[in-house]
Amino acid sequence: MSAPAHTPVMLRQVLEVLAPRDGAIYVDATFGAGGYSEAVLKAARCTVWGIDRDPDAVRSGTHMERRYPGRFTVIHGRYGDMTGLLGGVGVDRVDGVALDLGLSSMQLDAPARGFSFQADGPLDMRMDKVGRTAADVVNHSGEKELADIIYRYGGERASRRVARAIVEARAEAPITRTRQLADLVRRVVTRSRDGIDPATRTFQALRIYVNDELGELDRGLSAAETLLGPGGRLAVVSFHSLEDRTVKDFLRIRGGAAPRPSRHVPGPAEAPPPPSFLLLGRGVAKPSADEIAANPRARSARLRAAERTAGPPWTGAMRGGPA
Repeated sequence: MSAPAHTPVMLRQVLEVLAPRDGAIYVDATFGAGGYSEAVLKAARCTVWGIDRDPDAVRSGTHMERRYPGRFTVIHGRYGDMTGLLGGVGVDRVDGVALDLGLSSMQLDAPARGFSFQADGPLDMRMDKVGRTAADVVNHSGEKELADIIYRYGGERASRRVARAIVEARAEAPITRTRQLADLVRRVVTRSRDGIDPATRTFQALRIYVNDELGELDRGLSAAETLLGPGGRLAVVSFHSLEDRTVKDFLRIRGGAAPRPSRHVPGPAEAPPPPSFLLLGRGVAKPSADEIAANPRARSARLRAAERTAGPPWTGAMRGGPA
């Protein structure tokens, strides 16, 4: 098999953050088609560990193991479990972690995976091919639960109308295909002025819910904090506001910028731990106009980066997204 045909989003900026060097250890925690791994391996005589929950991505990554023997290994698993996955192979400290959130092009472009509303396929959406499918959620969740999922994870203002239409349709026949669901949503949601397909937000919400993507992000950020040694770099590319807000708030809190308790609140104020991250750059970085023109999928990408301090990892999850 040849090298990955695609170029990952914001590759140049991610490499600038990671600054690969000889002898260092890096984690491409959302391996996908291996674009980040390939670039890091070419940039320095280093070691890269790829992690992906999608068994198809892991199988496709074996060609890179053959090209970079002893320097690259791909592991099947969730990046939220990377401390355990890497600990199992004797790695407890790394120099860089890259996270490229959301779907890979391979997943989106395969109708059989059920992620796309632009092609017909089974209503699946599972990244790791285990557990409940999107069809299970659509056909067995209550109307209120469906509306809450679609609103919370997709930001769909017409979520109640969509949920009601789903419940009415499934009473006649189960909804098992992506085209069924997409056409149903298009009938009840008005197309926006920006031309975005009315099914976009509902499909996004179901995918995030089915794969527990925000919970995985919380666990993955904490795992990276544990694994990175002092001076190690974290680069996170996100594609929608819920992800970006989670990363932003995590790094803001871990960087020591959390709001201080009011001096007017009675009782002793507990001092926060020392910062475990130092923010890099001025907030968020975005793709260039040239990259967006060459790859329209990069349009919504946002990169946040930080460097690990010598401070110990904070204990407990610090939720960055909405409650």
